[in-house]
Amino acid sequence: MSSTVETNVRPNPDDLILKIANYVHDYEIKNDEAINTAKYCLMDTIGCGLLALTFPECKSLLGPHIEGTEVPNGVRVLGTNYKLDPIKAAWDNGAIIRWLDFNDTWLAAEWGHPSDNLGGILSACDYISQNFPEKEITVKEIIFSMIKAHEIQGVLALENSFNRVGLDHVLLVKIASVAVISVILGLSKEQTIDALSQAFVDGQSLRTYRHAPNAGPRKSWAAGDATSRAMQLVWLTKKGQIGYPSAITAPIWGFQDVLFKGKNLVLKQEFESYVMENVLFKISFPAEFHAQTAVEAAVKLHPTIKDKFDEIEKIKIITHESAIRIISKEGKLNNPADRDHCLQYMIAVGLLKGNLVAEDYEDDVASDPLLDQLREKMEVEENKKFSEDYLDPAKRSIANSLQIFFKDGTSTDVEEVHYPIGHKNRRSEGIPILIRKFERNLSTQFSNQHASEIMSLFEDDERLFNLPVSEFVDFFVKN
Repeated sequence: MSSTVETNVRPNPDDLILKIANYVHDYEIKNDEAINTAKYCLMDTIGCGLLALTFPECKSLLGPHIEGTEVPNGVRVLGTNYKLDPIKAAWDNGAIIRWLDFNDTWLAAEWGHPSDNLGGILSACDYISQNFPEKEITVKEIIFSMIKAHEIQGVLALENSFNRVGLDHVLLVKIASVAVISVILGLSKEQTIDALSQAFVDGQSLRTYRHAPNAGPRKSWAAGDATSRAMQLVWLTKKGQIGYPSAITAPIWGFQDVLFKGKNLVLKQEFESYVMENVLFKISFPAEFHAQTAVEAAVKLHPTIKDKFDEIEKIKIITHESAIRIISKEGKLNNPADRDHCLQYMIAVGLLKGNLVAEDYEDDVASDPLLDQLREKMEVEENKKFSEDYLDPAKRSIANSLQIFFKDGTSTDVEEVHYPIGHKNRRSEGIPILIRKFERNLSTQFSNQHASEIMSLFEDDERLFNLPVSEFVDFFVKN
């Protein structure tokens, strides 16, 4: 008989974990385009969180786990008067940011929303700023932490498709948030390595809640949960918990063998600021990003067909492979979370109304029988070139095309859109609209005067970047 002898020899840290730790501790952000984009990303992400507070189901999840719990000098939750421990505050801030599927996006082999990390970043910075004012932590720390969190999440997504093994992309939120929060909270590089290993050991969320027949509201708070868990793992490490250096590569028991079907995690390029420079903003529609150009095409077709819905024979949708795999759905849609991940539903709303807003996923809108009638007439096909350009790093297009065919044999022209307005290729066109989006979102929670004060702050980079985080958060909470 033979037996396996386990030793207590501590291995060297996995190369990927070491590279992430080196990046967050040592890399200096200098790229002006990344810094400027991050400012708008901060603006937009906060605005998305404020808008989410107009939805009761979202608000019902916020606040202390146990009603009445008070935390002196607690971390604030945007748009509320809650003061919570940093871990629950990260959950709440992360949940409202993600709730409406309206914050930024990154598309590659894996998908995700890098600004989800702000839930943890903001909460960690607010904690330090309130309780250790001598550290003089400013909004610049938030900006630089966002750039690095975006980079970690986005670069890991370039070649590693976690969705293909059934894992949800929020595992990347947890990893990126652990990395940057560990620096904010003063961990050493060795402790960051330990905390990162905990994130890989942790086990990861399944994508069950994003797909029929199980699509549901967990997808709206999953990222908040991930950035909150990251905060918890950092605190555990700060208290002395050891790490597990070969958490990724350990034979049999490591992440790659257990959860990634034995494949290696691939790092396609070094960590710099590429992701923030190229991030995709959701400017026009609160819709899963693979559908953004499809909805834009539908809105353009609306004036042509708005009086001819009963004459439609067929609606032809040409799209890319990822859109078909993730959001093409037929049959009954059970709830708002199901609808905002249905390509056909979003197109139908765009065709019917000439717009798409967050309220259009609610039951009162979805009960319009014309929406299902339009969905039943839709045919979805893949264009291989669209799929290739989607993955081409020089293009990163998210192309969709629509054409409407009528019963009399006539048809509309093909309406084809390759890049949504939030794409880098349309940045100059998109930023003014992004600013107006922020103004609208502010108006849902604050007076015109207070909203104007916030807008003035974002127009003054020097004042904004050097403002203590505690004073910055003061702008966005309620007394």
